[in-house]
Amino acid sequence: MDFLMDFIQERWYVIAGALIALFIVVKVVKTVIKWVLIAALLAGLYFYGASYKDQLIELGSTVGAQAAAELKTQVVKVFGDEIKEAAYKQQADGSYTVTTKSVRLDGKPGESDIKVTFMNRSFTVKMDDVMKALVDQAKKNAGVQ
Repeated sequence: MDFLMDFIQERWYVIAGALIALFIVVKVVKTVIKWVLIAALLAGLYFYGASYKDQLIELGSTVGAQAAAELKTQVVKVFGDEIKEAAYKQQADGSYTVTTKSVRLDGKPGESDIKVTFMNRSFTVKMDDVMKALVDQAKKNAGVQ
């Protein structure tokens, strides 16, 4: 239902045009054709709005991916500045935790995802070469190999 409000706010001119066309049809045509035209106009407006929902979903996923990439970049930058003070702790189950003043990484060896806590928010990222290098540097700081 939120997509409907977004559609109305961003495409109000389409709705206004449809209302003007509807008014003209009601005033000019006085038969069954009038109701057929009205139904066609409303159906067209409905399907246009329904396709707008798909555009919003696509936009949301694109923005979400960009935000995650930017957040990961910020984490790497902050972590890179604080890597000298990073603490590495390995738990009994094999999982590990790497902490600095503002970033915390939680993961398990061999897994492809790592949990990152930054600015009191937690999210999961893929364990790529950059994240692996940060964990390896923290291990090195702690004297663990």
